[in-house]
Amino acid sequence: MTKYQRILLKLSGESLQGSCGYGLSTDVLRSYAAQIAAAVRSGVQVGIVIGGGNIFRGLQGAGRGFDRVRGDQMGMLATVINSLALQSALEQQGVRARVLTSIRMEPIGEYYSKARALECLEAGEVVIIGGGTSNPYFSTDSASALRGIEIEADVLLKGTRVDGVYTADPEKDPAAVRFDEITFGEVYRLNLKVMDMTAFTLCRENGLEIVVFDMDTPGNLERVLAGERIGTRVKME
Repeated sequence: MTKYQRILLKLSGESLQGSCGYGLSTDVLRSYAAQIAAAVRSGVQVGIVIGGGNIFRGLQGAGRGFDRVRGDQMGMLATVINSLALQSALEQQGVRARVLTSIRMEPIGEYYSKARALECLEAGEVVIIGGGTSNPYFSTDSASALRGIEIEADVLLKGTRVDGVYTADPEKDPAAVRFDEITFGEVYRLNLKVMDMTAFTLCRENGLEIVVFDMDTPGNLERVLAGERIGTRVKME
């Protein structure tokens, strides 16, 4: 039995590089695909949004002199590359997966619409939505919040290399303490960095709870779906 019937899984692009430092790690892709395949076989409908930071990040481009809009567009294309890579990894696991893109680029992917995404989800396919929101100045966190709301997901699962939300960055502060649960209001009050503020506010205003967990530990996705208390649940007040 699973706690959720339909999820939006946000994956970090940077996590896909593994120990390579850049690009795509086949080991990470294989691990993620195996976890997602297990979720699908348990009956969960899975939508996915992936970042592009392992290839190109718009803000990095702006810092190097690129026009911000063009830099963000390059980042959107990076998310599509990651989406195609994950699609291939899922198909190797015997799972049907479809890439929908927020920018028209057939035949690379179908153009995204809520109706098409729901049709594919209900047919048992994993739906990977690439291209961010298709607009500059919006992160893939914002895209994941938007798509999670649109596809009427039960929860937004943010799979990262960190095992939850902490009082400070645990990679920099060894005294940082992890929260098991926290409300949206407390995150605002404590100024915690769960997602960017646009994404976070979208979730709060539309009643979409968030679970932040360590996706790099095999089996964790299945544990979250089963309702185990791992990671941090960001809940309504």
